[in-house]
Amino acid sequence: MALLQEELKVTRMQDLLGMKLALPSYQRPYSWSVQSTNTLFFDTYQAYREGIEEYRIGSVILHKEHEKYNIVDGQQRLTTLSILLYCLGDEAQGLLQEKYSQLSNDVIITNYQILMKRISEFTEGECDKYKKYLLEKCSAVQIVTDSEQEAFQFFDSQNSRGKELDPHDLLKSYHLREMEDADEYQKVNIINKWENQNQNHLNDLFKNYLYPLTQWYKGKYGVDYSSNKIDVFKGIKSSNVFNYAIYHKASNLFVDQFNANGSSELLATRALNQFQLTQPLIAGNRFFNYTLHYGKQLEQIQKLITKVHAKEEIPKNGSGDLYIRQLYECALLFFADRFGLESLTEGVRQQLYSWCYSLRLTMESVRLQTINKYARGKHDRLNNGLELFAIISEMNHHEELKLIVLEKPNFDNKNKEKYKEVYTLLCKWNRW
Repeated sequence: MALLQEELKVTRMQDLLGMKLALPSYQRPYSWSVQSTNTLFFDTYQAYREGIEEYRIGSVILHKEHEKYNIVDGQQRLTTLSILLYCLGDEAQGLLQEKYSQLSNDVIITNYQILMKRISEFTEGECDKYKKYLLEKCSAVQIVTDSEQEAFQFFDSQNSRGKELDPHDLLKSYHLREMEDADEYQKVNIINKWENQNQNHLNDLFKNYLYPLTQWYKGKYGVDYSSNKIDVFKGIKSSNVFNYAIYHKASNLFVDQFNANGSSELLATRALNQFQLTQPLIAGNRFFNYTLHYGKQLEQIQKLITKVHAKEEIPKNGSGDLYIRQLYECALLFFADRFGLESLTEGVRQQLYSWCYSLRLTMESVRLQTINKYARGKHDRLNNGLELFAIISEMNHHEELKLIVLEKPNFDNKNKEKYKEVYTLLCKWNRW
């Protein structure tokens, strides 16, 4: 199984859209914004008006399965082009006969209305000329494999504009492949939950919370998350038969069974949601639940901060303040991950706040590298040697946190006045 060399070519839209294209169950909903749709229209229309001999829309990756071609990458552009051609009177668009989700249908209708409005401005006869240009002069690089795995390898290296995909998109495709034996309903259900999440929030969740936390407690470098670091979240594959893998897979199977048969609603709920940032992931379905679980926990942490802190206690004067707040959120999230949200008592919050915001008072300038050093106990100006996340990861009881003695920050700089409320609070709590 490999790349089909005879089908690797630059192909006209007329030929590409005339193929038996299909949308596999793992495809994301059609979600192109009005802006993206308008950009595609404007770019192709300008090319038509300027008489450009060939307009290339990028590449399309297809997985050939018997007589049909599953779209692995390019669905958003091809669907939009099909809508545009439909608006121009070419109603025989096979791709639009595919089964789209309700979310996709709503977006299709919106973009149809936008494109019809643009086309209504055409002069007489212009529709046919523009349609002919789209079909005969617009083209794409067609990449076809007879292996779904290889098709995803191409997909993992580029997006619709030739740029690197977001890391969470790569993880999505990877873990969907690990759900090969799952039924179609399960796949569609989990994809819909994933796609209904704000994609920028997902990116933020991995970049600023999950990746740092999975590294810091081990004393590792936890910033600069990117696509080449997603192995951290690939987890244990179903085909892995080594002892450690069997142990963790068995543990997760027990959790799932316990949830189904548990006698206590509280324990069953915890069993269902019980993930640990210090434990390996199981590839496939549990990755998606892992992501949704921590997204929800982070949201609860952020709401808690808003509830228990006055605005002045969580400064927002610049990027340095943002990094400190994210560090505080990370500390609360990691602690709650080990002991439960109910463990975030007033005393625990005061200790974690003091650890985080002491750094804000110490440093006039806080950068990501500042946070990265401090989180691993390697900052030479404050709490050097205090590897807080490593310590939390080995605690047996949440009260142990109160045994940690924090170093008094050096307040001899303008931060003492700039962050007066923070300074007052820390002095009160720590008797400095």
